[in-house]
Amino acid sequence: MTDSKYFTTTKKGEIFELKAELNSDKKEKKKEAVKKVIASMTVGKDVSALFPDVVNCMQTDNLELKKLVYLYLMNYAKSQPDMAIMAVNTFVKDCEDPNPLIRALAVRTMGCIRVDKITEYLCEPLRKCLKDEDPYVRKTAAVCVAKLHDINAQLVEDQGFLDTLKDLISDSNPMVVANAVAALSEIAESHPNSNLLDLNPQSINKLLTALNECTEWGQIFILDCLANYTPRDDRESQSICERVTPRLSHANSAVVLSAVKVLMKFMEMLPKDLDYYGTLLKKLAPPLVTLLSAEPELQYVALRNINLIVQKRPEILKHEMKVFFVKYNDPIYVKLEKLDIMIRLASQANIAQVLAELKEYATEVDVDFVRKAVRAIGRCAIKVEQSAERCVSTLLDLIQTKVNYVVQEAIVVIKDIFRKYPNKYESVIATLCENLDSLDEPEARAAMIWIVGEYAERIDNADELLESFLEGFHDESTQVQLQLLTAIVKLFLKKPTETQELVQQVLSLATQDSDNPDLRDRGYIYWRLLSTDPVAAKEVVLAEKPLISEETDLIEPTLLEELICHIGTLASVYHKPPSAFVEGSRGVMHKRLPARTGSGEGTECPDVGNAAGGSAPEAAPSIIPSQGDLLGDLLNLDLAPPTTAGPTPSTSGMQMGGMDLLGGGLDSLMGAGFGAAPAVMPASLNAPVGGGLGDLFDLGGGVGMPMGAYIPPKTVWLPAMKAKGLEISGTFARRAGVIQMELVLTNKAMSVMTDFAIQFNRNSFGLAPAGPLQVLTPLGPNQTIEVSLPLSTVGPVMKMDPLNNLQVAVKNNIDVFYFSCQYPISMLFVEDGKMERQVFLATWKDIPNDNESQFQIQDCHLNSEAASNKLQGSNIFTIAKRTVEGQDMLYMSIKLSNGIWVLAELKVQAGNPNYTISLKCRAPEVSQCVFQCYEAVLKN
Repeated sequence: MTDSKYFTTTKKGEIFELKAELNSDKKEKKKEAVKKVIASMTVGKDVSALFPDVVNCMQTDNLELKKLVYLYLMNYAKSQPDMAIMAVNTFVKDCEDPNPLIRALAVRTMGCIRVDKITEYLCEPLRKCLKDEDPYVRKTAAVCVAKLHDINAQLVEDQGFLDTLKDLISDSNPMVVANAVAALSEIAESHPNSNLLDLNPQSINKLLTALNECTEWGQIFILDCLANYTPRDDRESQSICERVTPRLSHANSAVVLSAVKVLMKFMEMLPKDLDYYGTLLKKLAPPLVTLLSAEPELQYVALRNINLIVQKRPEILKHEMKVFFVKYNDPIYVKLEKLDIMIRLASQANIAQVLAELKEYATEVDVDFVRKAVRAIGRCAIKVEQSAERCVSTLLDLIQTKVNYVVQEAIVVIKDIFRKYPNKYESVIATLCENLDSLDEPEARAAMIWIVGEYAERIDNADELLESFLEGFHDESTQVQLQLLTAIVKLFLKKPTETQELVQQVLSLATQDSDNPDLRDRGYIYWRLLSTDPVAAKEVVLAEKPLISEETDLIEPTLLEELICHIGTLASVYHKPPSAFVEGSRGVMHKRLPARTGSGEGTECPDVGNAAGGSAPEAAPSIIPSQGDLLGDLLNLDLAPPTTAGPTPSTSGMQMGGMDLLGGGLDSLMGAGFGAAPAVMPASLNAPVGGGLGDLFDLGGGVGMPMGAYIPPKTVWLPAMKAKGLEISGTFARRAGVIQMELVLTNKAMSVMTDFAIQFNRNSFGLAPAGPLQVLTPLGPNQTIEVSLPLSTVGPVMKMDPLNNLQVAVKNNIDVFYFSCQYPISMLFVEDGKMERQVFLATWKDIPNDNESQFQIQDCHLNSEAASNKLQGSNIFTIAKRTVEGQDMLYMSIKLSNGIWVLAELKVQAGNPNYTISLKCRAPEVSQCVFQCYEAVLKN
């Protein structure tokens, strides 16, 4: 009879009966009773009351009974820690049992009992088992070290178990090696900076030897460990690849993907002209194709990984297009993934084949799949120019089917084709307009409106078409409303006489009747453009558009590199780095592919900016023009002479940190606004600003700044040759809680300069003059005057690049001059930035590990005491200090004027001029500027 009988009983008073049976003298009865206890425990009954009776059954030679008792112990030890100690003696005794199975069982169970009181008793038996003569016991003990480290890391380090674990990598038994690698990898993941797996060519050789002989999961652990190693040169890289390649033919798909990960990483170091490089590319294709003959779930995982591989190295699978053709019985998630890879592999050589397939798919019954297939035809047109005509005619055939969702998808992709190939396929517009009434999806409606607006001059009844959309303007989605607004403005600029009423109607709907801020703002911008300068409006709205790129959905290169290093894991299925979905990990390492050594084409390190003069990656579109154009609203300055009768500028927009688009922006710099104090000016610098915001912006004085605050040397911000003889140099300082802009104005012209005024553009931290520029006497030729301008931090805010960039307009009787300068962010470090220890600790844990940045400060010869004092002068406060192995660790806090906290850990080693600093902040973009401040303060 099977053990299922133990799960069928529901008697009352069972605990009492079991207690009697557990204390029976008959071994068989005892075993039956323990089985009943385990069955009750499995179905969720509380049998913890039997703890002492079950523990008594441990003293037995019967392996089956011992396993059952150990199972019970693992489950209840946490809720009965005091009683669990009763079992310790038996564990210790079992660890010296002549039977290796019992020794291994004892050490495994002890590792699973997560009770602090027991862990200290575990150390001695574990030490013996790690050096046991039987490999089965050693491999079990290796995993136990990782479990123990999770419970009490300090204990494991103090007892020297980590060193013993490292020694096991050289063990003669491959399974012991694999488990030692697995345990060390597990520990290293939770302590990313510990450098436990200190891999070198000798240890790599041992791992590769063990790789051939251990079980499949052992092979996966070893391959994952190899993937973290960076070879010294291309020869070592090739040698490792040669020894890993046989794993590609393994039956277990996890082993195959782990081997692919290692090869993809090490291929980075091989020169492309090497014969072996080509051979390796050919060898990688068959195992990936084989993965696609598994069951659908495995296929999906394989396809997600292949998607990454194809983005990195499309040449591996360029001849394997047919395996990605969809089968009728594939589940939808496999079909969609295959479709994605087909597009990535599409080229001039196979495009005819691909298009025939896609056209077939577009007649399927699955709506999601059909949509994706139609979209895929458009993506092929954009990717392979020679196929564009064939793709367009295929899309027109599909539109003729009059199937609603096919038509809508086709219109969306045709819009993209127009963007890629302007003035080439516009003959199809008439066909598109016929289907106008059937469009009910926002994306399709928006695409059609864009086409009508863009090609309004070719469509006779464009105004009627757009008017038909306008009737239900408020019921449309935001996407359609925005597109309709732009399209009607384009139509007006092309046919102004016929569409004046239409444009006024849409501008009125967008600005007066809409609650959507995006729509309102765009409406105001168009209104203002059209009313002030129609020629400029034409240049802006009808400007030539950049062609869209071939692959818009490629994964960003640095993320792709990281995901390639995680092939075969969940990260490669989600297409997200582990830090995005692993919660509570104490530190997720960001992995990168190694740089290529064998040829000239190095892989640039993504962390290095453009400082070295290399060309930067394509910049993201900025909200304002580049600094050379002198930015944003500073261009709106009215250069008329000051008048006294002008209206007083409204201050509400500035106080809200916003700007009234129709009210002239910084036009108020001139006229009444420029010579007078700026709109946001506290009555006194010691008074709270903005009605109770004083504590937030920390403008209240009263806190004396320690002596020795760092002030950067003055630099020339505006040379005389660029400002008609006016030279401006300066620096920034923070004194008694007030930020000062210290200016030196020099007149190198032949005429006298008067009527000085200053204004700032919006900036990252809301810096604004807190009073007028006090140049009380005229500045004669060859005269110099020093002026200190107090600043507040309640001006309008806009993120700048770099973050601490400040754009300034200075006006005098001659002209208005513009310059930009960078302020040290330490000017914004406020005096109440010292955090309580407990708050510091909680905040450090609470800030995600992704927000941590690490930097090196080189050639700094201060001890930790001197460094701490010096930093405190600039409001960088030391919270705590501890010394670990001769290295001083200073924990520091900084508070910025806008309430952002930055936490820091500074490592200072006696005799070592290089410091390491780790910064954590909820706004990580601040970290680079804060590091620069540390460097400047400590080195000056």
